[in-house]
Amino acid sequence: MDPHLLRTYVTVARLASFSEAARALGYTQSAVSQHIAALEQDLGAPLLTRRPVAPTAAGERLLEHAGPLLLRLDAARADVARIAAAPQQGLTLATTPTALGAAVLAALPPAGVTLRVLTREEIPAAVATGTADLGLVDGLAAPSDPLRLPDVAPLTTHGIAEEPVSVLLPAGHPLAARPGLRLADLADARWLDAPDAALPLDQLRAATGGAFRSALRYEGTDLRTLTTLAAAGHGLTLLPRSAACAVPGAVAVPLTAPRVVHRTELVHGGSPGGAAGEVAGRLVGAV
Repeated sequence: MDPHLLRTYVTVARLASFSEAARALGYTQSAVSQHIAALEQDLGAPLLTRRPVAPTAAGERLLEHAGPLLLRLDAARADVARIAAAPQQGLTLATTPTALGAAVLAALPPAGVTLRVLTREEIPAAVATGTADLGLVDGLAAPSDPLRLPDVAPLTTHGIAEEPVSVLLPAGHPLAARPGLRLADLADARWLDAPDAALPLDQLRAATGGAFRSALRYEGTDLRTLTTLAAAGHGLTLLPRSAACAVPGAVAVPLTAPRVVHRTELVHGGSPGGAAGEVAGRLVGAV
């Protein structure tokens, strides 16, 4: 399957327009139509209806394959370029907001660093395609267990930190005076759904099988906003202990069961050089 034709198809399906896809790709509209026709002929099935422009059933199934296929091609190109190129002096680090622990901050060079705060799902892809030199992902795990990351490319991961987790509650909450809390006892509580800032609710559900219903959804990565929402009583949230402590108007109560930790992993492709290699060496060597 020609990847150029596949990229054209994905763009047309995403924009629902041949003319908009032509502008986005820098092709003529006639060339875009020819690409789609050639791909349909190759696969032996119509992929798009024309009026309106929308994927057929076969086209929907192709879209499910297209994202991982194109990402893997981009990752292969970036991997080869990384090997062939001279090490860069600067460093681009993709991270979640709760992965920037004290050890990470101490390992960063004094200058030349660009931090990109991304979602947990975006970070492996950013490293694989070369838009980030290193990645930091985090999540809930049993002690010493690796995180489950999407298989986007041959990437190397290192566990670099683990710490206890705490439930963040408003200071006046009936459970705020408890010395510890069991996650199973909080399954019916009001929770903040903040998948890109807190530990995601789906990880809590997987740990206990509870419902963990959302009272408010926060689609952002700013920890201060998240903790302010929790302190104001809009819902509970689960955070690494270092991020949950000393929040004005809130109390961090340790999670006692199940036995899980907040785990942070370093992600890179190949053998990083330059500043990326130095930082990776400090982080992995400190474990």
